[in-house]
Amino acid sequence: MNQRIFNFSSGPAVMPLPVLERAREEMLAIDGAGMSVMEMSHRSARFGEILENSEAGLRSLLAVPANYQILFIQGGASLQFSMVPMNLLAKGSSADYLITGAWGEKAIREAKLFGQVKEIYSSAAVRFSRVPQQDEVSLSADAAYVHYTSNETIDGVEFPYDLDGGGIPVVCDASSNILSKPIDINKFALIYAGAQKNIGPSGVAVVIIRDDLLERIPDGLATMFDYRSFAGNDSMPNTPNTWAIYLIGLVCDWLMEQGGLAGIAETNRRKAKVLYDAIDSSDGFYQGCADRNARSLMNVTFRLQNEDLENEFVSQSEAAGLDGLRGHRSVGGIRASIYNAFPEEGVHRLIDFMDGFAGKNV
Repeated sequence: MNQRIFNFSSGPAVMPLPVLERAREEMLAIDGAGMSVMEMSHRSARFGEILENSEAGLRSLLAVPANYQILFIQGGASLQFSMVPMNLLAKGSSADYLITGAWGEKAIREAKLFGQVKEIYSSAAVRFSRVPQQDEVSLSADAAYVHYTSNETIDGVEFPYDLDGGGIPVVCDASSNILSKPIDINKFALIYAGAQKNIGPSGVAVVIIRDDLLERIPDGLATMFDYRSFAGNDSMPNTPNTWAIYLIGLVCDWLMEQGGLAGIAETNRRKAKVLYDAIDSSDGFYQGCADRNARSLMNVTFRLQNEDLENEFVSQSEAAGLDGLRGHRSVGGIRASIYNAFPEEGVHRLIDFMDGFAGKNV
């Protein structure tokens, strides 16, 4: 096997090694089927078991109550930017949006194509370096829903709490921090997430939707844009991404072995703390981008004194087997994505590299 490097990519992101090894073992033929998951009919009993296992894993880890549906939908989280307002923003109503980064901006831009929306909070003026405290959020009394992004990968900010809608349905894009810690599902009417951070591979999004929202969906939507089409057909109004759904089940099994979400949350806090401590103790050589009370545990962003030095940092880190540290092209800087499956050893390797690089460039 080729040498594996430490992959700090923001997504598609690092997968748990035991999951990849299990998938490799079952690539040609999964137990009892005589064929690969990629070859079997999505209508077969065997794939039905795989689908059920993946759904059950997510339901158990997140403690999803029976009055919520778990859907597997193609198109990634970006499609949900449109599906949410198409399904939930009735004619004549309005929705509230909190904007704390680029993905929130994309979400509200799409929503405006389908109805009235209000931007009730934005941290753009401070370069998306913070998130609001709960008491800063003032919701419209008649909002059809309120939408926010729980973790912004580009700027490295994360809500340290689950937003309370005060009776207004809360919709959350949790693509980059779902399954990283326990959350209270009952605070949300709908959660969606692209799989390629913490859930599994790219090619599928998970949507968790409360049953009463399904009853609000207007008639006349195209089949593949209607949540009811997925809820009423076991997520299969058409052929789903069978391989990705299979891998989601394996990731859920792996997370159970890590102590569930409480166990992985402790690991994630430990990884993030030592990395932020290294940034904060560098005498200004490294400078964190996010306010300290909004720092993401998944995407650690920081800057060096100038762009030339940042380019050299990225070049040398790649040569040292630390890949994917260049910040998003829209903001620059450095970004270390340390999702669930990213090993603690890799964080310490990065810290050692940072110490050595600073020592040579002070």
